[in-house]
Amino acid sequence: MDAILKLSKINYAYHSYKGETKALSDISFSVSSGEFTAIVGPSGCGKSTLLSLIAGLLKPEKGEITLCGKTLDESTVNVGYMLQHDHLFEWRSVYRNILLGLEIQHKVNAQTRKKADALLEQYGLKNFRNAKPSDLSGGMRQRAALIRTLILEPELLLLDEPFSALDYQTRLSVSDDIGQIIRSSGKTALLVTHDLSEAVSLADRIIILSRRPATIVKILPVTFALEKDTPMERRNAPEFKNYFNIIWKELKTYE
Repeated sequence: MDAILKLSKINYAYHSYKGETKALSDISFSVSSGEFTAIVGPSGCGKSTLLSLIAGLLKPEKGEITLCGKTLDESTVNVGYMLQHDHLFEWRSVYRNILLGLEIQHKVNAQTRKKADALLEQYGLKNFRNAKPSDLSGGMRQRAALIRTLILEPELLLLDEPFSALDYQTRLSVSDDIGQIIRSSGKTALLVTHDLSEAVSLADRIIILSRRPATIVKILPVTFALEKDTPMERRNAPEFKNYFNIIWKELKTYE
């Protein structure tokens, strides 16, 4: 498969009056179209910084990031960014929250409204179309946030610990739900998470980072011999423990 995303020798540091704090050092990897990749590493190692660089919110000090072979400034690839919190506006209904990005881009029309209705039905929120976000459970709010992202038809999804604000039981259910949604839609996704089980249950490959300044310690391909390859089924498979232990041992060296 062709690489939709490629990072080449990315370096980044934060600067303050106290001096320089190096965050990333010589980070190089690529993500193929349709692939689900997870990034794990010690707390504070620069995982979220990496997503901010890919999204163009920060600029690398050294190295290059390309989307479909073009620099971020030249690329026309549509990138969706889903954060830790859903950021739904309470004064807007679920439906109007979903349309927000389209409104900003002046793309609300009969066709996009029809698509919004279809996504609400597909992902179990049809009956909450006119509800306020406070009427939804945590998992339902995350589904609404995902629909808001998907309706913009991103070619690359950046997921910055999107399930971390949920309780454990809801987190399991929602990560399974959203993982299947992303796979069934054929989207390319890059997930940052501190939850190793989540990474193993969702990803095709896992990129393991060292402590700050982060370097790539290992890139681990993940495959399961499952008739129905879903996040929840993976958690019950014999391969799950092996992958978890490999990542755990790599990260234990940085404690």
